[in-house]
Amino acid sequence: MSNKNWGLQNIPNQKGTTIIITGASSGLGKEATKVLAQKNATVIMAVRNIKKAEAVASEIKRNFPESKIEVRQLELGSLDSIKSFVKGFISDYTQLDTLINNAGVMACPFSKTEDGFEIQMGTNHLGHFALTGLLMPLLKSTKNSKIVVTSSVAHRQGNIDFNDINWENRNYKTGKAYGDSKLANLYFAYELVKRQSKDTDVPMVTIAHPGWTKTDLDRHSGLFQFLGNIIAQTVQMGTLPSLRAATDDNAKTGEYYGPSSSMELRGHPVIVQSNKLSHDAGKATKIWDMSEKLTGVRY
Repeated sequence: MSNKNWGLQNIPNQKGTTIIITGASSGLGKEATKVLAQKNATVIMAVRNIKKAEAVASEIKRNFPESKIEVRQLELGSLDSIKSFVKGFISDYTQLDTLINNAGVMACPFSKTEDGFEIQMGTNHLGHFALTGLLMPLLKSTKNSKIVVTSSVAHRQGNIDFNDINWENRNYKTGKAYGDSKLANLYFAYELVKRQSKDTDVPMVTIAHPGWTKTDLDRHSGLFQFLGNIIAQTVQMGTLPSLRAATDDNAKTGEYYGPSSSMELRGHPVIVQSNKLSHDAGKATKIWDMSEKLTGVRY
């Protein structure tokens, strides 16, 4: 493995690559957009809030006039929006080198997506499951393409109730629901790696988590905001695991990147291990089959 203090200096030139980043208007997604645009990638900001994203794109272009950035509408809580985004993208682009599934919601009050899914599972997992599946033909046709799945140390608090995935029969616990969604991200990544193992010309699948990074993701929790001001690392550091997962030429499919110290809360990105439950093959297959049924997207 390369330098333990992996940083921006390790990212190779991305000229000629096309990269989609979901949730690119703030936090980790905004930082990844800035860095990869600087490295000469064409970056597609797939976002819910077009006006906010356009302001971010303008800010980046002021500092880096050669940046190639495009803003496109994507609401991960709407299967119709996901289908519309994919239809528009594949009509305009003939390659997709990297898909960074970054967007997420955390610790929010109970609500449901447009399609009736619990908001955190629906946005963090099911939306990205559908998006990745619909983009898969283009990813497969692009040589050396990559999919980056974003999880969290909070996956350790997850234990999905497959009989009540949308929290209709239990008292809602937002932290638990978030952990479930982040565990689902890992099940998805590991199951995708397994299903592609016998195929050729398939995208590499890597996983990343940002440790404890100060972003807008904690806006629904006063406690997390308070502790975050004390403990959390900068967004520049928190974005490095995703950037390494997306750009490290030495990365291998199925690898999981996170911060190197303080129980994976802070530090430079290294290969880390997810918990034992995340490697339960039976549950990974179960969430996959359920996700296909709920979204109508089959790989």
